[in-house]
Formats: sequence, structure tokens, C-alpha cells
Amino acid sequence: MTNQDELLSQLRINRDQAADKTNSTRLWIGAAVVAAVAIIGFSLLGEGDPVKVQVEMARMAVPDSSSATVLDATGYVVARRISTVSSKVTGRVAEIYVEEGQQVEKDQIVARLDDANTVKSVELSKAELRSAKTLVVETEARLTEAKLTLERNTELARQQLVSAAALDKARADFESLRAQLDARNADVDVSRKRLALQQQNLDDLTLRAPFTGVVISKDSQPGEMISPISAGGGFTRTGICTLVDMSSLEIEVDVNESYIQRVRDEQFVQAVLEAYPDWKIPAKVIAIIPAADRQKATVKVRIGFQVSDSRILPDMGVKVGFMNAEPVAQEKPKEPLGVRVPISAVRNDGENKYIFVVKDGVAELRKITLNASYGNDVYIGTGLRPGEDFVIDIPPELKDGAKVEL
Repeated sequence: MTNQDELLSQLRINRDQAADKTNSTRLWIGAAVVAAVAIIGFSLLGEGDPVKVQVEMARMAVPDSSSATVLDATGYVVARRISTVSSKVTGRVAEIYVEEGQQVEKDQIVARLDDANTVKSVELSKAELRSAKTLVVETEARLTEAKLTLERNTELARQQLVSAAALDKARADFESLRAQLDARNADVDVSRKRLALQQQNLDDLTLRAPFTGVVISKDSQPGEMISPISAGGGFTRTGICTLVDMSSLEIEVDVNESYIQRVRDEQFVQAVLEAYPDWKIPAKVIAIIPAADRQKATVKVRIGFQVSDSRILPDMGVKVGFMNAEPVAQEKPKEPLGVRVPISAVRNDGENKYIFVVKDGVAELRKITLNASYGNDVYIGTGLRPGEDFVIDIPPELKDGAKVEL
């Protein structure tokens, strides 16, 4: 009996120990859940962390010419189309809608002048036109009556029932009213043209851009007087803003007249801006001004850019090199190779090529096409513009739209 009691006691369940094991298991499960949530949270937060990258500004690569430079000169970037937007009349500036650096389109409104008096003049002209038209209607009615009277008296005079004087008076009244009707119609035409003139004066108080360009200076403020001629002892402005057509930028250089024979029309030129000494810009001679400066003994030469870029600004200093002046049939200006970048900046995806462009701290994956490759560099034809920042070495974790830290 003793052995059996011991065996039975061993089979009895200890509920305190079972409760401890259950609580321990629950603690382990809770800790695992907390750890998983923490890992997921850290991974999600990690996605918002900026990726550290190294960037470089894209530059256009120009092929080295086999021809030697025959003449070097210095000059400045100038705009062929530059205008100070002003008004045809003197008036007070009411509103201005542009700021420095703003791009404006042709006929875009840039400012308005005070039009209170002109609006009233337009209303007065409209009233005069309505009055003139009313007089025309009145005269037409009287002319109709005079015509009937003349016809009636003519018939009675044929029957000798009225005197010749009465017939003459009816005819005179008819002719007089017909002349008055012509005068009234002329007054209507004058009133209509006066209204058109006042309307034109009102439209002239709205100043518009004469061409598409960029505002480089704002010369007036609301409340100031503006006039097409300088007046008022310096208190009257002569313009609203200065507008430059950036597509008309070119180079002007003064060449010593002793070396002008080395320059010809359509000659290939290599230009270097003083602000970007490593950037060689392809250009060519537009015209040689057929006049010399007696005091400086120079001849002015106009040179046009063969590429457009936002880094080229008016009044920038530039150095130019005139290439060997061979006939055009023997030597043609060489086209730019493209934007030169290291091969490490290009990501390959099958036959497609991509590059990361950085703008405002965000990486943009952009598809590109290659023109050529040379050593560890490649030349991009499309997809990357000069002046944009691109990633040199692409980290594996960098993705489209990711935030980056330079």
C-alpha cells in the first residue's frame, strides 16, 4: 500500500508550477511580439533616412578640334533683344505683376496704371454715341414726313391746287432734312471713333510684355508715376521692368584691326565663360561689323552660341578662340559629344541605361541614351542636361524618389 500511495502522489498535478510555466510562456510571447514590432518600426523609419551620395554637375563635352586657334580675344555676353517695358502715356502705377527672375510670355500683363479718369472718358464717349444715334432716328422720321409732304404738294401743284411757293418750301424742307441726316450719320461715325480712341487709351494703361523673356530688373513700384519721357526731377519713372530674351544671347568681342583678317563669317569659335573655366562652349561667328573704332583701332565681331544653357547670363565675361579659318567645305564645326559622366554613375537594366539626378535633396531615376564611351567615361546624348547634379557612385540602397544627403 505504501508503494501505491507514492506512485499516486507522483501522478498528482502541481497547479502552482503549471501556472508559473503558463505565465513564463506568455512573457516570452509578449517579448517576441514587442521585438518584432520594434524591428518593423526601425525598418520603416530607416526608409526615411537620407542616403549619403556624392554628386557632380553635368557639363557638355566638346570634341577637341584638330585645327589650331589662330586668334584669342575677350568680350562679353550680350542680349540682342532687351527691352524696358514702359507706357505710351504718363500715369500712376496701380499694380505690378512681375518680379526679378520671373519668366513671362509674349503679351502677358506685367502692370496696370490708374484708369479711373480714362474709364469715365469711355463712359462719356458711349453716352455721346447713344445720343448721336437717337438724333439720327429723329431726323429719319422727319425726313420721311417731309418726303410725303413733297410728294403730296407735287401732285397738287400738277392739278394747280397749291401755289408754286408751297411746292418750293416742301422741296426745301426735304432737302434740308436729308442734309441733316447725313450730318447726323457723320456725327455717329465721329462718336464711334472717339469711343474707339478712348477705349485704346484705356487699353494702353495695361502694360504687356513685348516678347517672351526673363525679368532682370523691376524699376517701379505701385503708387509711383511713370512716363515715356523723363520728367518730375527724378521722381517719375520711365519703365516698369527690364525684359531680356535669353534665346537671343550672343558674344560681342573687339578684335584688333591688325588681326581682323584671321576672322571670317561662319568661323568656328570655342568660348569659355570666366565663371565656368572648364566649360568649353561651341560657337561660331555671326557677323563682322563693317566699321572700325578709330580710337581703339578695333573691329566688333558678333559670335553666336551653338548651345543654349541657363548658366549663360547677360554681361558675363567670356574668352573666345577663333579656330583655323579654313573654308567651310573643308572644315565644319564639330557637334558636341554630349554630357560626360563616369561609368559608375550609370545603372544598367538590360538594354536600358539610367542615371540618378539630384534636385532639392531628392534622387530621380532618369532614363538616358549614350552617344559614346571613352575609358572610364561615357557621353550621354539625352536624359541629362548640362548644369544638373547627378550621383557619381550609385549606392545599392538608392531608389527613385529617395531622400539624399550630399
